[in-house]
Amino acid sequence: MKRLVKGDKVRVISGKEKGKDGIILSINRKNDTAIVEGIWVVKKHQKPNQENQDGGIIEINRPIPLCKLALLDPKKGGIAKVKYGYDKDNKKVRISKKTNSEITNK
Repeated sequence: MKRLVKGDKVRVISGKEKGKDGIILSINRKNDTAIVEGIWVVKKHQKPNQENQDGGIIEINRPIPLCKLALLDPKKGGIAKVKYGYDKDNKKVRISKKTNSEITNK
């Protein structure tokens, strides 16, 4: 089980986008990067093609390294440290160390 998963609310802790919050849209475990909604949005010039008939300038989200992201605590809103435990059904779950509550991304 990993510390960050798709759908988690995270905060950028270093770099140009420091302090911004967003939701993880996808994670690439091979490169240890994630695409976060509204973080590191760049403009790309695109030629017309089958999918995009007009072409032009489009905005896309670029991947950001996982080491620059911190999970936000769903109850308090600050940065959450994660520990692992088991729930009633004996499934492994993520738990916030501050609030001692289960972290869900729904």
